[in-house]
Amino acid sequence: MTDHLQYASLPFSEQRAALVEIACREDWLMSVLDRLRGLALPDSWLVSGAIYNTVWNVLTGRPAFTGIKDVDVFYFDDSDLSYAAEDRVIRRAAPDFRWLPVPVEVRNQARVHLWFRDRFGQDYSPLRSSCEAIDRFSSRTHCVGIRLDEKGKLDVYAPFGLDDIFAFRITPNRVLDNSRTHTKKAARALSVWPELMVVPWNDEA
Repeated sequence: MTDHLQYASLPFSEQRAALVEIACREDWLMSVLDRLRGLALPDSWLVSGAIYNTVWNVLTGRPAFTGIKDVDVFYFDDSDLSYAAEDRVIRRAAPDFRWLPVPVEVRNQARVHLWFRDRFGQDYSPLRSSCEAIDRFSSRTHCVGIRLDEKGKLDVYAPFGLDDIFAFRITPNRVLDNSRTHTKKAARALSVWPELMVVPWNDEA
């Protein structure tokens, strides 16, 4: 039985190294990153579940793609905020990811403020980068992005560190009033990885 908490509470540098090692062992994940780099989308990152779900699967010995319902790709292009422009990017990227067993969601973060209220019922100030979008995920655990740099090395963005991921802990990110999303996603994750601990939205500890 694997020690799924072996990297919990370690310094960030060691957790980052562990994340890089896990990602590099997953051929499908590296292929996604390589194809994403090839698309050359501005400020592009692979984000969220494809990363932390993969970590949890590796550390608990579960098969690849367990609990991963889609693969999220962010990019940021404020030169054209029309849906038509975003749709052209989505269609251009689709053939590169058709081999995956789950859908890939490619989204321009420069447009999020245009549709966020209709979908979530609250205002959302315009973003200035994809990283700023990562900062606003409903749970700090989800706030992570990776990509390959021009030399093929893994670049990691984790504004709240990586300990929540490696501690199997889902922690609220109260930058927005996203309690419903935090609670819903946490419940789903717990049903797949019962090793998780969920910090309630109203827990101020």
